[in-house]
Amino acid sequence: MRDISVFGRYTYLVTELFWGTVAALLLRRANALDKAAVTILALYPIAYAWDRYTLAVGVFDIKLRTGIDIAGIPLEEHLFMAVVPGLVIGIHETIFGTGADASNPAS
Repeated sequence: MRDISVFGRYTYLVTELFWGTVAALLLRRANALDKAAVTILALYPIAYAWDRYTLAVGVFDIKLRTGIDIAGIPLEEHLFMAVVPGLVIGIHETIFGTGADASNPAS
């Protein structure tokens, strides 16, 4: 695997922005941006509490990050909490879809 640490302290941020772009494109393609936004907002408090706890007890140490903390956790972790469910929903909706084309697998 290629070493992406060339981005230094921005490595985690660049990674989140890359995968966030992939998620946004999938969600847009599947016409699921609104659905994903509601789901992400519903999951966010749980993800925040979980993340805050795991960082506090030292479950993981985040290297190569900007050092910007918001509400007690790194900026990149806030993005992560949106990117992961967005990517999952984007992939799910792309595969299974719920739009008009969902009833016609050939389209």
